[in-house]
Amino acid sequence: MRKIVYVIVLLINVVAIAQTQDTTTTFKKRVLENTEIDFLFSYYKQDGVHSPVAGGIGSEKLTDIASNIVVAVPLNEDDVLTFDVGISAYTSASSSNINPFNATGASGGGGKDDKQWNNKATAATNPYGTPWQASSGASGNDQLASVVANYSHSSDDRNTIWNGDVSFSNEYDYTSAGFGGGLTKLFNQKNTEIGLKVNAYLDQWRPIYPTELHEYSLYGSNFQNQGYFSGVTVLDQNGNVSNGYLPTAFTTYNTKNRNSYSASLSFSQILSKRIQMSVFVDVLKQEGLLATPYQRVYFADKSNYYIGQAQYIPVYETTENKGVYRLADDIERLPNTRFKVPIGTRINFYINEYVVAKTYYRYYEDNWGIQAHTASIELPIKLGQKFTVYPMFRYYVQTASDYFAPFEKHVSTEKYYTSDYDLSAFNARQYGFGVSYLDILLGSKIWKFGLKNIDFRYNHYARNDGMTANIVSLGIKFITQ
Repeated sequence: MRKIVYVIVLLINVVAIAQTQDTTTTFKKRVLENTEIDFLFSYYKQDGVHSPVAGGIGSEKLTDIASNIVVAVPLNEDDVLTFDVGISAYTSASSSNINPFNATGASGGGGKDDKQWNNKATAATNPYGTPWQASSGASGNDQLASVVANYSHSSDDRNTIWNGDVSFSNEYDYTSAGFGGGLTKLFNQKNTEIGLKVNAYLDQWRPIYPTELHEYSLYGSNFQNQGYFSGVTVLDQNGNVSNGYLPTAFTTYNTKNRNSYSASLSFSQILSKRIQMSVFVDVLKQEGLLATPYQRVYFADKSNYYIGQAQYIPVYETTENKGVYRLADDIERLPNTRFKVPIGTRINFYINEYVVAKTYYRYYEDNWGIQAHTASIELPIKLGQKFTVYPMFRYYVQTASDYFAPFEKHVSTEKYYTSDYDLSAFNARQYGFGVSYLDILLGSKIWKFGLKNIDFRYNHYARNDGMTANIVSLGIKFITQ
């Protein structure tokens, strides 16, 4: 009898232990339940009157079409691998004028690669160009291809997340390879978040120079009688034939690399049921060839020389100029190091179940003399469970770089100079709206994919220097089932 009682007590203890173990076992939710696929598309179109390729004047017409496919794959409960593959194609009136001369003249049709310089037209007649129109050269269009791979791991309690990424992109004259990583810690029942991220990009230029300066680098002071410009007439400011053009300030770049390093520290805190705040500070360093090799500069203390039709010289700086292009004195020269420090904050206010106010402010400063302020607000408004609309507004203002001056305002004795209006003093406004559709139950399907959400955005951008742009973007996210 005592043995039977002992066995019963033992069984009860075993069951109790098993029940205790079962109650302490917790279910670990996967970081990502299913593979997600994002299809992203954007269309960008701009216009302006300050082409950096033409030394600060001329058409800035540009269109860019870009598409990306982002695939996030859960490897297990804790790990996610994400691939972002993108390609964009652009046409640019400004870039086309790296070689501005028409197909019947010196350029023989133009082009960006070395074949252009090995297939030179001779005894050309009446070549011309204008900074206010796109040339027929191949440099007016290009494609950019990129790929980014990111691996992230979350701890069992989901309070620690680390990630690493590698990237690669390439276009005709530029290649970029990058790598980086980050660490995120959550505290206080996930109400507090601290993040650290670092990145490095090791880039390489394949410099393209304006046509006239490229030929000068090949043939020196006798370049007007050889190669590309053989038989081409050069005019002075009065429209007379001249042999005086000699861009002695120009030399090709010795350095072709551009390396960028960045570190970002962020802090996010839920302050109340209605307010969430985050702050961030970034430190960025760039070194190497930071100027753009094909952007012309014209000096106020040098004589002017042209190729084209003499009658347009008096109206060169206006859109009435239909057929003459001024030859460059040099290309932009900038320091080979740059430090940037942006500091910003985001504050989100939950107004009610239908409206949230998302605000953003950033202060920026660098050692090139630029200081800038950015402020924006977005107001997501819920229209039922599936639709959200969000009007938005952004304001930006900056001071000029120490090295900027407008068209023909630099002098040849300066060490650094640029007429790129991105480095000028300006302010800009951006207005827009978005519409988002969220299918909570994934009821809509395309083949084996469930539609999760569709996001559409439109923005209009306007700068006080005359540049305007329109941006349309569309994103569609699917989940495999």
